[in-house]
Amino acid sequence: MRIFDISVPLASGLPSWPGDPCLLLEPVLQLEKGDGARVSRITLGDHSGTHLDTPAHMLENGATLDGISLSRLMGRALVADLRGCGEIGLSELQGLPLAGEERLLLRTDNSSLWTKPDFCPDFVALNPEGAEYLLSKGIRLVGIDYLSIESFKGDGSVHRTLLGNDVVILEGLDLSEVPAGVYELVCLPLRIAGGAGAPARAVLRQF
Repeated sequence: MRIFDISVPLASGLPSWPGDPCLLLEPVLQLEKGDGARVSRITLGDHSGTHLDTPAHMLENGATLDGISLSRLMGRALVADLRGCGEIGLSELQGLPLAGEERLLLRTDNSSLWTKPDFCPDFVALNPEGAEYLLSKGIRLVGIDYLSIESFKGDGSVHRTLLGNDVVILEGLDLSEVPAGVYELVCLPLRIAGGAGAPARAVLRQF
């Protein structure tokens, strides 16, 4: 059984959304300096790297991490290969076999952006029409391979459409090695009490 780790490594220099805290790894204890162990201080935002967006991220009274069932984050998931698309809308989504699917992961040209040290604002994103279409098809979790499901120039409407209708968003994936198809998703976010989001380890297993 093949397992794909679709989480980006948490390492110094990881691209972050403008204005969000940058990831910092600072050694506190070091064996090389005669300390009895290696211990580091990690500073990061709750939307660093591979992470989950909950409704509370954009909605004042939205559900936090405490209200997201782990069953939503584990189970059958469809990976769609949309490389070559500049934007994901109705025409890009209509040809996908979404009947009966609840979890959709969008592989785009974004996955190659993780090799660049700086944030890239011109990433591929879901547009409002595409968000409405996913709602109509019963999608309950949607993931994408960069730091936001929504365009850098977006007004938040894509997030509000999805999160306001109880669709969980999984952002910051690396799908560069994952062929299109159906997998089992296992996604475990950090258990942050009252969190609006959280870094997560996400993997795909072939059935």
